[in-house]
Amino acid sequence: MEKLENLDKIVNLCKGRGFIFQGSEIYGGMGNTWDYGPIGIELKNNVKRAWWKKFVQEADNSFGVDAAILMNSRVWDASGHTASFSDPKMDCKNCKTRHRADNLIEDYNKKHGVENMAVDAMSNEEMQAYITEHQIKCPNCGKCDWTEIKNFNLMFSTKRGVTDSNQDVIYLRPETAQGEFVNFLNVQRTTRAKVPFGIAQIGKAFRNEITPGNFIFRTIEFEQMEHQFFCHEKDGEKYYNEYKQKAWDFATSVGLKPEHLRFKDHDKLAFYAKAACDLQYLFPMGWNELNGIHNRTNHDLSRHQEFSGKSMLYLDPITNERYVPNDIEYSIGCDRLILALLCEAYDEELLENGETRIVMHFAPHIAPYKVAVLPLQKNLSEKAREVFKKLQTKFMATYDEAGSIGKRYRRQDEIGTPYCVTIDFDSLEKDTVTVRDRDTMKQDIVKIDELVDYLQQKLGL
Repeated sequence: MEKLENLDKIVNLCKGRGFIFQGSEIYGGMGNTWDYGPIGIELKNNVKRAWWKKFVQEADNSFGVDAAILMNSRVWDASGHTASFSDPKMDCKNCKTRHRADNLIEDYNKKHGVENMAVDAMSNEEMQAYITEHQIKCPNCGKCDWTEIKNFNLMFSTKRGVTDSNQDVIYLRPETAQGEFVNFLNVQRTTRAKVPFGIAQIGKAFRNEITPGNFIFRTIEFEQMEHQFFCHEKDGEKYYNEYKQKAWDFATSVGLKPEHLRFKDHDKLAFYAKAACDLQYLFPMGWNELNGIHNRTNHDLSRHQEFSGKSMLYLDPITNERYVPNDIEYSIGCDRLILALLCEAYDEELLENGETRIVMHFAPHIAPYKVAVLPLQKNLSEKAREVFKKLQTKFMATYDEAGSIGKRYRRQDEIGTPYCVTIDFDSLEKDTVTVRDRDTMKQDIVKIDELVDYLQQKLGL
C-alpha cells in the first residue's frame, strides 16, 4: 500500500478504535483540536516514557523539570516572542478565509513538482510576488484575489487579575524551552551539575496559527518533548552532531523505518544560531519536520541575563573560567511523533483465505496494550478473569469476551496489541492457555504459571 493513501484510513481507525477523537465533537468540534481516547492516551504515555528513558534516565548528567505554562511576560520579551513570533498571513478577498503565505507556496510547489525551493528564507515581499506571478489560488474558493501579507503574532494572550483596573496581559507559552532556560540556575545549583549537563521537559504549548489540517500534524495545542544541553562554546559542534545521532536513534527505537527518515539543514539560520536542522519523516503528505536540532549558542541564557539582571555565568571548577554556556536544543512534538508512528504501524494484510486484516505493527514497548485476555466462551469467564488479574499487575492488559474469537483477534490487531491470550477448556483441565502473536498470527500453548515469564521474554520487558 502506498503511504499517500493511508491518512484518511488512519483518521477513521483512530476514531473507531478509541485512539483520537475530534475535540468538542458533540458541539460540532473546534478546528485543529483533538482528544486522545482510551487507546490513544496509552500510546501517548508510552511514547513519553520511552523519550524520558532515553534522554533523562539513560543520559549522563540530565535532569527533568515541569515548568509553569503561564510565565512572567518579561520572559517572552527576552526570548523575542512578543516582538517577532509571527506567521505571514493573507486573506482571500472573495471568501474571507485566512491562509499562511508560505503554506500556499509550498502546497503549490508540491503540486507542480517544484523542488529545493527555500520558502522559509523568502521575505514577505518575495512571497507576495511569487503568489502573484504564479496566480496561486485560494484552496477554499479557487479565486486569486489576496490581501497583502501581514505578520500575525502567534501567542495566545489572556489577562491576570480580578478587576478591570488590575489586569496584566500574560501569554500561554508558545514553546516549553523557556521553562528550561529560566530554571538553568535552579537546576545547576540544586543538582550541583557541572557543564556539560542537560535539562529535559515534556509539556503543553499553544500557538494561535492557521493550520492546514493533516490531522494531528499541526495543532493549536500540542505537547513538546525538549532537551536543552548546556556546554562550552568549543564543544558546541561536537554535541550538535551527537544530538543529531540521538534524534535518529530514538526515532528508529520507537519503530520508524530508516528509509522514512532524513535530515534537512535549515535554509535560513537565525542570527544567533551556528547550525540547525530538522529530522524529517515521510508522512502521507510528503517529507515534513518530525523534530529539530539546533546549536543556539549562548543566546538564550544571555538574553535572560540581560532582561532579568541575574547572572547566568558558570564557573568552571577546574579551569576557573567564567562563561555563559552554549545550548544544543533537541525538540520533538509528541503529537507529531504519534502521527508518524500511526502511519508507520498501519498495514493492510491480505490473508490466505482472501480476507484483509488491518493491523497496527507498533513496537511492543509503545503498544497501548501489551496483552489481551479472551475467553473462548463466556462460561470460561471466571478462569479468564483470574488470568487477567494476574497479568494486570505486570502489563497494561485488556479483557474482551464480546463476539466471536476471530472478531476479537481483529479488534486487537487494529489497536496493535502484540499478544492475545485465549482461555479454552484446556485451561480448566491442563492449566494452559493459547498465546497468539499479532504479527505472525502463530500460536503457542503456555502453562499459566509460566505465562508472565513467557510474555516478558517475548515483549523484551
